[in-house]
Order: sequence, then C-alpha cells, then structure tokens
Amino acid sequence: MSKVGERERLKLQREPHWQRLRAGCFLGFRPSKRGGRGTWIARAYDEDARKYRLKSLGDYGALSGNEMFAVAKNEAERLAELVEAGGLMRAKIETVADACRAYAESRPEAGDRFRRYVYGDAIAKVRLSKLRRRHIAEWRRRLEDRPSLVSRSKVGEVRVRPRAASTINRDMVVLRAALAKVLAPGSPNTDAAWQEPLKAIANADGRRTLYLDRGQRLGLVEATTAEAAPFVEALCLLPLRPGALASLKVGDFDKRTAELTIGKDKSGKPRRIQLPGGAARLFALQSKSKLLTAPLFMRENGKFWDKDSWKRPIAAAVAAAGLPAGATAYSLRHSTITDLVGAGLPLLTIAQISGTSAEMIERHYGHLANDAATAALCALEL
Repeated sequence: MSKVGERERLKLQREPHWQRLRAGCFLGFRPSKRGGRGTWIARAYDEDARKYRLKSLGDYGALSGNEMFAVAKNEAERLAELVEAGGLMRAKIETVADACRAYAESRPEAGDRFRRYVYGDAIAKVRLSKLRRRHIAEWRRRLEDRPSLVSRSKVGEVRVRPRAASTINRDMVVLRAALAKVLAPGSPNTDAAWQEPLKAIANADGRRTLYLDRGQRLGLVEATTAEAAPFVEALCLLPLRPGALASLKVGDFDKRTAELTIGKDKSGKPRRIQLPGGAARLFALQSKSKLLTAPLFMRENGKFWDKDSWKRPIAAAVAAAGLPAGATAYSLRHSTITDLVGAGLPLLTIAQISGTSAEMIERHYGHLANDAATAALCALEL
C-alpha cells in the first residue's frame, strides 16, 4: 500500500485492505467507490480488552499520494503505542456520525434510525466544528423527500407513500438529541444555528382514535392463527409496543416472581413490571422448555416476530373478525392504555408501565382522565 499505483488497483470492498506493520499493529486502506482518495484506518490489538481498537484516519486529501502512506503509518504506530500503554479510553467525537454512535450506545431505536437516515448520508462525515444550519437543512430536505415504505417484502412490487409529518418529527428528534449532547445551540437566525432546521412540525402527532373494546380484542385473538395468537394475546394484556414485546427473550421473564424485564424499547432504558395472573400464565407457557436466549414469543421458524412478520396475520385476523380495517398491532396498545386511563390508574403509573413519558400520556389520553373526573364529580350531586 505504500505505492500509489498498487493502491489504485486494490479491489473495492467494505472491509479495508490491511498491511501488518508489526505484531498487533495494522494499517488499512479502503478505496473510494466515488473515485476519491480513499480512507485510511489504523488497527491495534488491546490485550486487556482482548479485541482490536480501530481509528479512522481520513483520506489525507491535503497530501500527495506518495506522502499519505508515511503519515498514515506513523498514526497507526502511535495508536498502537497508546493502546499498549492502556491510554486509549474512547474515540474522539469529531463528526456527526460519531455523535450519533455515542448517543445510540444505550438507545437501540435511535441507532436504527441513524442507520437508515444518517450514516449513509453526506451529513455523517461533516465535522462538528464545521456543522452549519445549511448542512442540517439540506439533510432535512432529503429526509422529507424520501418516501416511506408501505411494504418491506423482498418479493413483489415495492409500495411507498409520502413521509408523514409525524414520521419526519420522529426521525429528526433523535438527531437533534444526539447533536445537543455535544454541541451548544448556535446563535438564532445565523448559519451557526444548526438546531433551527430540526424544529418539529407543529400538530403532526394526531391521537390514535381506533379503539377496540375487550370483546373485539377477544374476537381478534380467536381469529388469529395458532402461530401468532400468543403474541397478539400478549398485546391485548399489556400496553407494550409491539416491537418491545417481540424482542423479549425467555430470560426476561422470571416465573418465580412473575416479573418481566423490558430491555429493547423506544426509551432505551430497561424497566421491570409485575405481571398479573393471566399475563403471567401466558408468559410462563411461552417460556416452557426454551433456552433463556430464545424468543419468548417464537415464530414457527424459531425466529423473533417483527413488524414485517406480524403484519399479515394480524391483518387477516382483523378481516376475519369483522373489525375496522384500520386496526393494527398498535391499535391494541392504544386500546389497553385507554382502558387503564378509564379505570382511574394514575397517568404516571401508566407511563411507567407502557414505557413512555407522562407528558405523552397526558397529551394523548388526558381527556379521558378528565371525563372520568367529571363523571366522579357528577356522582356528588345532591
């Protein structure tokens, strides 16, 4: 890799081409797919952690082709010395992508959004020190112009629809939060005000108004296939997001105490809830004779449920049970939260169980609590 001609003939691939400099110290080079100078990467083995530490060195665009290897080699050797001395604590947060990866370490859903809309975008490589309002505004325009997939099936016609305002807000909020961790807001109405293009679209989040009563939910479970019925029944018993329920492992449920640990969810923070008798029996049955790492609600192929696999059986059951066509897995979450609010459970408790904020519960379901309060006051009339 020290020779320009040899580097130019290297095969385009995701994994860098590595050259061993010495034991535990490597220098890598990844050719550019767009005809650029390519990227240099340093790799050093950390004996204490028993794994390699990587550092992106950039493209050294200001150097001539003959100088690049020597400078990159020195950087790789410096990294190895730092790792061997135990001085490597954490990679520097220099770019937008770095800030997003640091933010996503404890927030799985944020990481999923970054992989879809940030890491592969031009904004990922923008250095935080040079981030300007125009960079964010251009990224937002690209996001808004990008259609949402209606069907993610790998076979058949790919169906799309315009991206909803509420979806745009959810995609933007994680980027705003990640950047706010490492950047102070810029002066308003200037190009330094990176935060301004990430302002949420007002009144974008409407209430989920499709409510299924208990009889309709029972009919849905009965109309669901045997494979999906336990998963759908669990959605009717607990106000959990379908994705959080689908990602549960057998080890997340303690049969002795009937406690459930919910780890992978929108908030990114694990929480424990106590299950009532019916839900506890269902979860105990689903965990029977399975490994602790197996899916708690398992498909016939042994895999976890996901939104692409639960969509069809639920849609078929909705039609078979004669329910409103717009009913989905999320309608069950809305319905269970509605019942809890109507039963008079404190909004903060409902928020903790369902893994959301009390503010969100108040905003979307507070009117139900007010209705219950009005009815209670009516009972006081003489």
